Amino acid sequence: MIDLHTHSFFSDGSLIPSELVFRAKNKGYEAIAITDHVDMSNLSFVIPHIVKVSSILTLEYKIEVLPGAELTYVPPNLISRVAEECRALGAKIILVHGETTVESVPPGTNRAALSSMIDILSHPGKISSEEVDLAKEKNVLLEITSRKGHSLTNQHVGSLAKKRGAKLIFNTDTHEPEDLITEQQALEVVNKAGMAKEDMELMLENARSLIGKALKGA
Repeated sequence: MIDLHTHSFFSDGSLIPSELVFRAKNKGYEAIAITDHVDMSNLSFVIPHIVKVSSILTLEYKIEVLPGAELTYVPPNLISRVAEECRALGAKIILVHGETTVESVPPGTNRAALSSMIDILSHPGKISSEEVDLAKEKNVLLEITSRKGHSLTNQHVGSLAKKRGAKLIFNTDTHEPEDLITEQQALEVVNKAGMAKEDMELMLENARSLIGKALKGA
C-alpha cells in the first residue's frame, strides 16, 4: 500500500507524525507522504517540521516517508507561487485540494492547480473533461480516494481520466487512525467506483513513479 495524502496534527489530523507513520507501517504500507493543509499563513512553519521528521522516520521505521503539503483554499491566482514556496521549503509531494461536491473551495481551483507545478489534484469531484485533458498534458495525477464524502465522485473522476488518458492515483486522505486501510480495502473502494484490480495496480505504479521522481529531485 502506498498513500501520498495524509494529515497529522500539524493541520487537522489527530496523530503526531511518528504515530501516523508507525500505524501505516503496521498496516503494511511501503510508503507514505505527510501532506498537511497549508496556505500562505503556515507553510513556513509546517513544512520544515515535516521535512525533519520524515527523514528520521524513514530510517527508524524502514518505510519511505515523504514530506509534502496540500494547498487548501488558496486563492487560485496564488496557487502557483505558493506551490513553488512549498517546494523550496522541502516538500516532495505537492497536492492541491480540488473542487469537490462536499466542500466549496474557490471556483477555478482545479484549473489553476493543474496549470501549476504540482503532483496531485486531490479528490477533484467537479473536474471537467477539459481539466482532465490539462491534467494529462501537465502529468498531474488525479486522485481516487477512500475519504468519506469525497469518494462519492470517484466514478466520475475515474471514468473521465480513463477515457481521456489522464493518470490516476489512490490515496486515503487520512485524518484519523481508522482512515488508514489495507491494499485489499483500497481495492474494494476502486471496485465500487467501477474500476478493476488492474486499475489499482496502475495507480500503484503511478505512485511509485512519483516517489522515484520526488526522491531523485532530493
